[in-house]
Formats: sequence, structure tokens, C-alpha cells
Amino acid sequence: MSTVTRFAPSPTGELHLGSAYSARIAWSRARAMGGTFLLRIEDIDIRRCKREFETEIMVDLTWLGFTWDGAVRRQSDHFADYGRVLDTLDARGLIYPCFCTRADIAASATAPHGPDGPLYPGTCRHLTMQERRDKLAAGIEHCLRLDAAKAAAEAGPYAFTDAGRGRIDGQPLLFGDVVIARKDTPTSYHLSVTHDDHLQNVTLVTRGEDLLPSTHVHVLLQKLLGYETPLYAHHRLLTAPDGKRLAKRDRSLTIRALREAGRTPAEVCSLLPKD
Repeated sequence: MSTVTRFAPSPTGELHLGSAYSARIAWSRARAMGGTFLLRIEDIDIRRCKREFETEIMVDLTWLGFTWDGAVRRQSDHFADYGRVLDTLDARGLIYPCFCTRADIAASATAPHGPDGPLYPGTCRHLTMQERRDKLAAGIEHCLRLDAAKAAAEAGPYAFTDAGRGRIDGQPLLFGDVVIARKDTPTSYHLSVTHDDHLQNVTLVTRGEDLLPSTHVHVLLQKLLGYETPLYAHHRLLTAPDGKRLAKRDRSLTIRALREAGRTPAEVCSLLPKD
């Protein structure tokens, strides 16, 4: 099977050295294996994502020489696709509406912590169908959550392989009843990335090690939806001289700023680790 990798930035800011590092890893592995390197724009956060950042990211990647294969997939063009996947999970009773606010969740002192903070205590999971209908009819703001325990039971034990860490046993309850869609967006990062990796036949997912916990959710969804599980390669994160993780607010470390300062693509790439 031919190797298919992808780089999937969110256009909420300019491309910086940390993102360029991630792109180069995916691009170089695809090219070394005679495979395919895809570019996907993950712009489901329509309030924060901007088209000008999307354009600038493409300009930067081209300037660096990280050319991609085929058409660019923009997630905001495919909300209907994610909605259909969501309907599949709903028909199987694997998701439920949650009407709790962040303050409600934070007030639950007994809630254990997960990678993103306190786990949702499952309050709305226990509502009756009539209670849910009444709240929905009243227009109460809500999101949709995955019933993690039910999903885990249906999926059964699972594992995935990380290129640097080997076999990792899945932890389906790591994030608890994770948010799978929001009221203004018929998807979430977890749902859209899992569906797109399947749809685009991605065989190798390269991304930062900060997303390793999320992989437990993604592989769970793959098992539920009958998708193949790709190989994963979670790389280390680049940090600024002060030790903090590189962020889009670090304007001096963006590819655009380095380009405008007169750096060449080779000079910028020399700033990236060799691994």
C-alpha cells in the first residue's frame, strides 16, 4: 500500500516554525517512500479561522518547497458529510445532547481530570428522552457528547501503533464523554479528522506529541465506524528560546516574517531539527 501522509493546519494564524517542522516531517516521509502528501485545511472553527491565513499558509508551504499532491480539502466545505457521520452515531444511541455549561462542569468537584481538564460527570447522560426533548424545544444551548462507556463496550479493546513508541493500548475513557459536535458546527476536531483521514486514505498520521491523547478517541471512532487505523508518528514539539512552545502569536518566528527578513527557504529549513 502506498504511503499517504497529510499536513492539516487550522488557519487561525500564520505558519510558524513549529508548524513548518510538522509539515516537513509529513512531506519528507511521503517523498522518501514515493507516496502522497496531502494538504487539508481544518477550519471548522468558523469564528477564528480566516481565509487570508489559509492563503498565507499555502504561500509559505510552496516557498519552503513542501508541495502537496492533489486538491486541498477544506473542512468547512464538508459539514454535511460530518453531519451524516454524526447521524450514524446518533442512530446507534452513542451520542446525547448536553446542556451543561463550563461553569456547571467546573463546579463538579468530584469529576476526575483528563488531558483537557475535569472530565464531564455525565449529568445529561441520565436525562430522560422527554427531558431532552423539552430542553431542545426550549432552545437551550447544547453540544453533543459521545457516550464513552457505551462506545467502549461496542468497540471492544483496541490498540494503535506509534512509529516511535510502538504498540499503545487504547484508553476509550481517557477524555470521558468527549464533545463530538457543537450547536453551531455539526462536528468536532475528533470527528472531522477521523472521517477525513479515512476518506483520504491516510496511512501515516504525523503530528505533534500534544495530540497523542486525542489518538485514543480517534481510534475509538475508527472502530465504531469501521474505518482502518493508520500508523501514527507523534513528533516532539519545538520550543522558543524561553522554553515555551512555539505559538502563532510569536510573530518573529512565523515563516512570513522570516521570509520578509530576507531568509532563504534553505536558511529557514536549517532552523528546523533534522529528525
